[in-house]
Amino acid sequence: MNQPLEHLRRLMAERQIDAYLVPACDDHQSEYFSEHFAATRFLSHFTGESCTLVITADEAMLWTDGRFFIQAEEQMDPAFTLCRMGVEGVPTVAEYLANTLPAGGCLGFNGRLVTVRQRKTWREALEGKDIRFAWEEDLVDAVWPDRPALLSKPAFLLDLRYAGKSAAEKLADLRTEMKKAQADVHLLTSLDDIAWLFNLRGDDIPCNPVALAYALITLDTATLFLREDAADTALKEALRAEGVTLGNYEAVYDHVAALPAGSRVLIDESKVNMALIGRLPEGCRLIHAVNPTTCMKSVKNETEIENILRCHVRDGVAMVKFIYWLKTHIGRERITEISASDVLEGLRREDPLNRGLSFETIAGYGPHGAMMHYMATPETAAELAPEGFLLVDSGGQYLDGTTDITRTIVLGPLTDEQKQHFTAVARGMLNLADARFLEGCSGLSLDYLARQPMWELGLDYRCGTGHGVGFFLNVHEGPQSFRWKPRAGEESVALAPGMVTTDEPGIYLDHRYGIRTENELLCVRDEKNEYGQFLRFRPITFCPIDLDGIDKQYMSAEEVRRLNDYHALVYETLKDHLPEAEAAWLREATRAI
Repeated sequence: MNQPLEHLRRLMAERQIDAYLVPACDDHQSEYFSEHFAATRFLSHFTGESCTLVITADEAMLWTDGRFFIQAEEQMDPAFTLCRMGVEGVPTVAEYLANTLPAGGCLGFNGRLVTVRQRKTWREALEGKDIRFAWEEDLVDAVWPDRPALLSKPAFLLDLRYAGKSAAEKLADLRTEMKKAQADVHLLTSLDDIAWLFNLRGDDIPCNPVALAYALITLDTATLFLREDAADTALKEALRAEGVTLGNYEAVYDHVAALPAGSRVLIDESKVNMALIGRLPEGCRLIHAVNPTTCMKSVKNETEIENILRCHVRDGVAMVKFIYWLKTHIGRERITEISASDVLEGLRREDPLNRGLSFETIAGYGPHGAMMHYMATPETAAELAPEGFLLVDSGGQYLDGTTDITRTIVLGPLTDEQKQHFTAVARGMLNLADARFLEGCSGLSLDYLARQPMWELGLDYRCGTGHGVGFFLNVHEGPQSFRWKPRAGEESVALAPGMVTTDEPGIYLDHRYGIRTENELLCVRDEKNEYGQFLRFRPITFCPIDLDGIDKQYMSAEEVRRLNDYHALVYETLKDHLPEAEAAWLREATRAI
C-alpha cells in the first residue's frame, strides 16, 4: 500500500476535497528543482521532471508526455494510472477534472505551485459546476515527514567579460518595455529571468546555475528577494552599485500586499503563482504578457556569442576525447552506462571554466536509448557490448556558455534498418541546419525540414525538434523552439539573429533502440534584398556524426554535401586542440563520403 497516498486521502476527506492536484515544479515553475519540491516523485516514485498527479478518493492519475511514457510505466507506483499526454482518447488534466469532480465539489492544490494561467484553464473547464478551489494549504507537506529542507547556497555575479551587459543597463531596457506596456510594476518570479536580469548566478537547482529569488521592479526601483544565506557583503555592495535593493526571500509576499492600490502590475501568467497574485491589494490591474526578459535574454549579445563559440570548441574537444575513448575501449573492458557518463563528465570538468553539467547525462544503450529522458541507476545501468547504439545526450555549464549535444555512437555491427534510421535522423538534423529563410519565420515554419526523413518512413518523435539554450543558464530556454504544432496557450515566436536553438530529431522504437543527433544552431543574418532580410543558421556544436551508422544510399547528393561540409568544419575547428591520437582519429571520423 502507498501509505503517503492513503494519508493524503484521509486529509482530503477531512477537508472535503474531492480531488487534489500535484504538479512537478517549484514555487517558480522551474523545469528542474531541488529535492524539497520533488512531491510527485515522493508520491508516485516516477522521477521524470514533467508530470502532474491528480488524486481522488478512489483514483490516482499521472500525466506525462511522450518523452517519459516508457520510464513512467517502469517506475510509477502501481497505485497510479498512466495518462499519456497527446495520445488520442486520453483526456487532459482539465478534461479529467471536468468529468470527475461533482457539482459543488472542491479541487485542492498548493497555490504556490499553480500559475495564474493554469487556474484560468481549470476555471474554464469547470465552468457551471460551482467548484471551490482550496489552495492555501500544502497537503503533501503534511504527509511527508522527512521532507528535505529548502536549502540555498551562496550566489555570485557573473563578470561582465562573460555577460557583456551590466544589470543597470538591462534594468533600463526592461523599464523601456514596462513603459510600452503601461506598467508601473513588474513582478518577476522565474529564476532564469531573474538570473539574467541581475547577472546573478547560484547553485540552488541541480544543473541550473540559478539562485532562489523573486524580483519587484518599478520605473524607479528594483528589489531582489534572496534567501538570507545567499548574499555575502560583496554581493550586496555590488548589487547596490547597480541600483538594486535586497530583501528577504519570503518577504516578497508582504511587498506584493503593500503595493499601492491601482498599481498596474505586469506579470507572465504562465510563471507567477496564485499565492502571490492572491496577495495583491484590491484595485490593482494585471497586465498579462510574456516576461520582457524572456525575449531579451534569448537574443545573445556580441560578447555572449564570442564566449559561446569558444565554449563550444572546448566542449567539442571533450566530446571527441570521449567518443575516441569509447571506440577504443569497447569490448576490451567493462563499461556501463554510468561509467561511460562518468568518463564524459570527468573530461568536461578538466576545463577550468566548467561549473558542472547542464542536465543529468542521458546515456541509453540499446532499448534504454528509446527512453528520451532515461536516467541510469546502479540497478538499471546496462553493460555496453560491441554492438548496437549508445545514445548520449549531455551538456556542460561553463562561465562562458551552456552546451547541449547528443550523439548516437555505433558500438558494433548494425542491421540495414538501423542504418536507415540512423541516416534519416542525421539527414533531418542537417536539413534543418542548412535552412535559409525570411525574417519573421518561426520554428513552426521550419520544423518539417528536420522531421521529413522520419515522416517518409511513417515514423515520428513525440517531442519538439529544438529549444532555446541559455547563456550559463538553463539548458532549456524560451521563447523560440522548433515544433510542428503550437502548444496550447503559447504564441509562435519569430527566430531572430543571436538566438541559439537546438536541432535534435530522433527515432525511438520502444524496447528496441533510440537514435538522436543534436547540434546547437546560432541564428545569423544572411543577405537582404527586395524580398526582405534573409536569415540562416550557423552550427556551433563541433563533433562528428558517426559514419559507421551512415548508409549513403539513403541520402541525396545535397545531403551528402551537407554532411561532408559539416565534418570539414568540425575537423578544422578541433584538430589543433586535440592530442595526436585523437586528432588522427578525428581526421578519419570526419572523412568525406
